[in-house]
Amino acid sequence: MTDIELYERVRQKDKQALETLYDRYERILYAFVMQLTKDRDLAEEAMQEVFIKLWRGGGVYDESKGKFKSWLFTMSRHVTIDLIRKRKPDLQLDESYAEAIPSPAPSVETEVEWQEERTQIETAMAELPVEQQQVVRLMYFQGLSQQKIADTCGIPLGTVKGRIRLALKQLRRHLSHDLNDKEVER
Repeated sequence: MTDIELYERVRQKDKQALETLYDRYERILYAFVMQLTKDRDLAEEAMQEVFIKLWRGGGVYDESKGKFKSWLFTMSRHVTIDLIRKRKPDLQLDESYAEAIPSPAPSVETEVEWQEERTQIETAMAELPVEQQQVVRLMYFQGLSQQKIADTCGIPLGTVKGRIRLALKQLRRHLSHDLNDKEVER
């Protein structure tokens, strides 16, 4: 489903459409807002405000004026600047700075490649034993240390290290096989 179709469904109060748009843009918008704020709490608040505004119909997207993604980034920028001004009313924002930030929006080709890589990683992860999946997710997706993983899972540190080593070996083998297949296709 396209962004515009999802946007139209959001305007009709379709919660699933809003969730889909959120899932699609949350990471890249958050990174963009973090560039502006350098403040995690403020960035999270800005993200929440953007999607609340989208849900409530604040700001209306006009397809004739540009891409939906550009409109969403512009709205995010404005919401972020408004929040900064509310928190620090005496702060003089350098508007040229906010305008000069290059759009973090990747090209379509980059997005397609990233999506393909993500699918390959998810497929490779699904082939790991559940115990290995758990430690990999905790370490690489949640940023926990090996000791914290051992404490959280109630297993010895050596077991965590072994599971990670085995998981990475299997992932490397699976993903390098996928890369070789891709090269053959080209």
